[in-house]
Amino acid sequence: MEQLALGDRRVYPVGAFNRRLAGYLARVRDVWVEGEVSELRRSPAWATVFLTLKDPETGASLPATMGRRSFDALTPRPAEGERVQAMGRLQLYEVRGELSFRITAVERVGAGDHAQALERLRRTLAEEGLFAADRKRRLPRFPRAVGLLTGVEAAARGDVVAAITTRYPAVRVVVAETRVQGPTAPVSIVRTLSSLAACEDVDVIILARGGGSFEDLLPFSDERVIRAVAECDVPVVSAVGHEQDTPLCDHAADVRASTPTAAARLVVPNERELRERLDTARAALARGAGAAVERARSSLTRDRERLDRAPALLVERKRAGLEGLVGRLQALSPRKTLARGYAIVRTDNGIVRSGTELESGSRVDVELAEGGFGARVEETKA
Repeated sequence: MEQLALGDRRVYPVGAFNRRLAGYLARVRDVWVEGEVSELRRSPAWATVFLTLKDPETGASLPATMGRRSFDALTPRPAEGERVQAMGRLQLYEVRGELSFRITAVERVGAGDHAQALERLRRTLAEEGLFAADRKRRLPRFPRAVGLLTGVEAAARGDVVAAITTRYPAVRVVVAETRVQGPTAPVSIVRTLSSLAACEDVDVIILARGGGSFEDLLPFSDERVIRAVAECDVPVVSAVGHEQDTPLCDHAADVRASTPTAAARLVVPNERELRERLDTARAALARGAGAAVERARSSLTRDRERLDRAPALLVERKRAGLEGLVGRLQALSPRKTLARGYAIVRTDNGIVRSGTELESGSRVDVELAEGGFGARVEETKA
């Protein structure tokens, strides 16, 4: 082992010391360790899955890693809070001097104490209907104010406020900081949530907390917090932990957001997109109004043309009607009958309609179509 001679001391460079220590630790292999899975971190872009094995009785923890492909091959995959027995070897990350347990095999012992308790609570509350879809409320389209419940000096606070004010500057953000971790956190969360809901103009509330271990997020699975979320007077968006984290308050909330920043996008609209849609609608209204005016103008032009033609058409119709009447009157005129070769015979007593009205030697006047003549009756016929 490389060393430096400084008088009577043996001094080793850190790199050499870590290499030698890693060699010693590598001898500790095929060891079985039992504990609860926590702080599980997995990404498709990573070749390694990171987690911590914890002793629920003493609180002792052991950082551990496992190849992602080996982890993904497990059916089902271990989850946060689950108790497992893992076989592996000790290894040292020489650059940073960090010790970890490299897992090569995993066997389930059963759900951890916390996981079992949470699963029982989840089933109980689900049976009560607290997680039912028909209880979920729609988020307001244009909230007057957004309530933000977050931890004291939490990094998520700045991210959420920045995202909200950037998207919709007109909204007011009411921030309420409280304890979100530790044994007193559930009471603090319930009290702060109630105060936010009572604030004037607050139309929606975001529960925001960044990622953390399984234990860190336990307050958001506390029954008191879950019931307060379900009974809140205004809609609640749960944005607790990372996307893979699912505290029970996610089920009780009206909407779940994968991250606090995603929650900001859910509760307020994008002002720029709204203005673009308004501009598009305004342009469409202008085109519609212009088209309506043009249609009205065309209709008025057609009406004026019809009105201009109406008197002449009326006179023509009246003339045609009169001509029809004249034609019918002429057809009934006695002179038309005379024109066909008939004659009208009259005496001093009027028109003769029967031969019995005449006597031989009587004088009659005969009217023809043109002119007439006088005559004397020589003979009558019945």
